Amino acid sequence: MVTAELKNYRQSPRKVRLVVDAVRGKQVNAALTTLTFMPKKASKAVKKLVESAIANASHNFNLNPETLFVKEITVDQGPILKRWRARARGRAASIHKHTSHIKVVLAEQEKIEIKEDVKKEDVKEDNK
Repeated sequence: MVTAELKNYRQSPRKVRLVVDAVRGKQVNAALTTLTFMPKKASKAVKKLVESAIANASHNFNLNPETLFVKEITVDQGPILKRWRARARGRAASIHKHTSHIKVVLAEQEKIEIKEDVKKEDVKEDNK
């Protein structure tokens, strides 16, 4: 399992989760393709993070990027930047600027052997 983290990303976790949910469980190549064509701001940051995790896997653990998939990808709330905005009659209103922590875990996919012993006649008999 290979990990990569992005901390204090300046966008709310709710918006980032929309992007993250689209790539969870996918093969790495399919996830990168999905993120490339997604019209969300967070897709660019998540794509760079997945690419960083792929680089960690190939450089640190000598894993083949073709066999990797997104095992886990989580978005947690980061620190909130509290700001003030001027309002009517000399008052002030608070503004909360949310941040996110994103964590990606990649794993190697186990090879599944396909049995070729099954014939078409056997399948037809089972369906009856």
